[in-house]
Amino acid sequence: MKRAVCLLSGGLDSTTCLALAHLDFECYALSFDYGQRHRFELESAAKVAAASGVVHRTLQFDLRQFGGSALTAAIDVPKHRSVTEMGNGIPVTYVPARNTIFLSFALAWAETLGAQDIFLGVNALDYSGYPDCRPEFVEAYTRMANLSTKAGVEGAHLTIHTPLIALSKAGIVQLGTRLGVDFGLTHSCYDPDATGRPCGACDSCLLRLKGFAEAGLKDPLVYP
Repeated sequence: MKRAVCLLSGGLDSTTCLALAHLDFECYALSFDYGQRHRFELESAAKVAAASGVVHRTLQFDLRQFGGSALTAAIDVPKHRSVTEMGNGIPVTYVPARNTIFLSFALAWAETLGAQDIFLGVNALDYSGYPDCRPEFVEAYTRMANLSTKAGVEGAHLTIHTPLIALSKAGIVQLGTRLGVDFGLTHSCYDPDATGRPCGACDSCLLRLKGFAEAGLKDPLVYP
């Protein structure tokens, strides 16, 4: 099987994306400990990778040195927002250039592995507030990647797959269920308590709960 690098946060979307990629590729999962306040997601990523039987690496660097986000600085995480409010502008949970940084590491690992495929579980339909989750960004990054690497210059075309980008959150839940994903292993909350329990009120929790409800399924996570 061909090799692929899959970005794995430990959340619902990236876990479903990994399961989908694993159908056709030998997957190498890549996670990031970047100083995020919701770093419980890294424990979930490790559990998901172990359950999937894939090679897993976690890279560490500290984006708290730059701040600028509710996930990396002393900025309150928004709570109890409506879907309309979530879709209005770029939220304070946006981490500056995060997917650009993540994809750069994925690109480096893919090139050393001889892999021409990278999987990214971004979703732009239910929640399009992040500029680095848009198809235009992925297309532009792919062009850059093929211009900037030895593999690309020598004709090994890189493809960045975003199979969830046009799915609703309910559609992702349904797809993951069909693929046998154990959503009980995943973590989505931006502001969990000291034990890792999700808050149930941040944008990520609300969208996750909305997705399960619209899919007619129960979220296995325990909320307050």
